[in-house]
Amino acid sequence: MLQLFILTLFLAGSDGALQFASYYQDHMVLQRGPQRAVIWGHATKIGDTVTVAIAGHGSVTGTVTKDAAGHGTWKVKLPAMTSKGPFTVSATSSEGSVTIKDVLFGDVWLCGGQSNMAFPAGHVFNSTAELEASLKYVDIRVMRVSHAQSTTPLTELGAQYDVAKWQAPTKAGISTFSAVCWFYGEYLYPDRKYPIGLIASDWGGTPIEAWSSPDALSACSHHTKRGPRAATVLWNSMINPLLDLTIYGAIWYQGEGNRDYADLYSCQFPAMISDWRQKFHKASLGETSDTFPFGFVQLAGYRQSATMIGGFPGLRWAQTANHGTVPNQDLKNVFMAVAMDLPDYKSPYSIIHPRYKQDVARRLVQSARGVAYNEQGVLYQGPFPKTVTENGPQHTMNIIYNYGPITVNSNSGFEVCCSAAAKCGPQDTWVAAPIQSHQDNEVILSTRSCSHKVVGVRYAWRESPCDYKKCAIYGRETSLPAPPFLHTDNFGPGQIIG
Repeated sequence: MLQLFILTLFLAGSDGALQFASYYQDHMVLQRGPQRAVIWGHATKIGDTVTVAIAGHGSVTGTVTKDAAGHGTWKVKLPAMTSKGPFTVSATSSEGSVTIKDVLFGDVWLCGGQSNMAFPAGHVFNSTAELEASLKYVDIRVMRVSHAQSTTPLTELGAQYDVAKWQAPTKAGISTFSAVCWFYGEYLYPDRKYPIGLIASDWGGTPIEAWSSPDALSACSHHTKRGPRAATVLWNSMINPLLDLTIYGAIWYQGEGNRDYADLYSCQFPAMISDWRQKFHKASLGETSDTFPFGFVQLAGYRQSATMIGGFPGLRWAQTANHGTVPNQDLKNVFMAVAMDLPDYKSPYSIIHPRYKQDVARRLVQSARGVAYNEQGVLYQGPFPKTVTENGPQHTMNIIYNYGPITVNSNSGFEVCCSAAAKCGPQDTWVAAPIQSHQDNEVILSTRSCSHKVVGVRYAWRESPCDYKKCAIYGRETSLPAPPFLHTDNFGPGQIIG
């Protein structure tokens, strides 16, 4: 009934029965070639022919059919477009004609998650200058999906009369739009040099279960919540309606709401990504790739404490499906921005909401260039251990990173697990293993504080492992931080990580 109510409200303001779906609007961005943009809409005359034309670039036809609810819908693929436009796109049938204007063709990115994705550009550091600068990017267009929840899948967006609107940047519009999403598009644009469409679909305080379809949830255990935190309710209303759109990729900032269940998240996150890919691919008639690039932000620092571990370290590890880096065998074509070194202890919007969103977006874009766009020679990851050698008699451990040179800011951040058993267990003690020396792509840790065998090593395993950009290990050429890591399985001399 809610779906029918929203559809009735949308059509009530129209001049005829033929309509584009609600989010095909003036000023929007459609996916550029070689992918073909999909457009769909509503009509009442089943079997009627709908002709969709791009002014000066030909037309395609589709047929009105009944959807699952018995309503008339139509769907077409436009020709692959590499010219940016702007264009006028029209749909015509025996029931009338409708037109959308100032349509650009570029890459369409979906931005999802909870409050750190929702965090508005008007709240970041240097926001006045950032909002002024946004006006230059007239080929970046944005749309924010209105908050709505549903226990059944919806095909249309909109909560009552509040239908999402596409718009070119204005100070007022960008001020309330997702900062990470906007800066991602702004920093990506000079590299791509064609239009970027950004769709923000986010809701603060929500867990991954709310954004997952029943198919994704069935792959893993999960917890049942209520309201906008309930399983599938945001997938139904804020993702499912977008499936017909052809998109290039997605970025994601979420996890705080699941920090107490990292063991589940390591299954849930890959399952959600795989499910989104399959469903976007199917609904877009194969135009959205079933392996589309998916980027995410690894959780930032939180409370200022040198000892607080909490759920954040485990969740950061789970975000990589327990591999430490992406892409990997469980998260293919996935990229990330490490943010653990970007805490904002004095944020007036709560310390869980750091204002350093520009840094987050720059790191995401760097990763996207290497993974999503396959640019050769782009270093998009911080240093990650390649091998670990434990030298018991010398009370040292050698860690060789996958690339160098590295920058070492301090001798802290590493810990080793000390145990009388063969493996590190919950009863065992983790003790500091300070950096004794380092060179190029290697650090040597002192393990003298370990009174038993060394059976594990971890790095940056704290809720806030360091102050702003002050963690121990960075790539010298990239200034990207080494991500946190944990290694306890099959620990031995010269063990290869990953």
